[in-house]
Amino acid sequence: MTTTERIWDLPVRLIHGLFIACFAGAWLTAETERFRLLHVGLGLAMAGLALFRVVWGFAGTRHARFADFVRGPRAVAGYLRSLLEGRPQHHAGHNPAGGWAILGLLALMAVTTATGWATYSDWGGEWLAEGHELAATALLVLVGVHVAGVVVSSVLHHENLLRPMFGNGRKPAPAHPGEPD
Repeated sequence: MTTTERIWDLPVRLIHGLFIACFAGAWLTAETERFRLLHVGLGLAMAGLALFRVVWGFAGTRHARFADFVRGPRAVAGYLRSLLEGRPQHHAGHNPAGGWAILGLLALMAVTTATGWATYSDWGGEWLAEGHELAATALLVLVGVHVAGVVVSSVLHHENLLRPMFGNGRKPAPAHPGEPD
């Protein structure tokens, strides 16, 4: 029997799913005046979720904390090199590249929601609306990179990384408990 450990706590899993729903809904309602209030509401919800995720990144459980997965450029380069060499480093939670992706996603969410609110409030004119669209497109691109990274990591690590995030948050415990994860 394989032992497991909880990696993703309930708040992280809920926020992740709600981010997906809010961003997809906001993207799909972006070009129609009919659903403008829904678009704005989804954007505000995403802003609130991002704010909570930042707080949870400092006050949450072990693997939810930024200190657990945000690493410097050397660690990111080393992790990416290990993937290219076919000997991927294992991390129980987010790997160093994933940590940077999360910071980028949160930053782009902040820019997207701030420019969206300012546009909705008529604070900046057309240039701000263009900035909002550019930020949302950049966010969509980074979401795509994040999804691709999850797929590649799942294949290279021989583990389904989606199941713990969308399931009960548990992953198999390392075979050698004394080794760093």
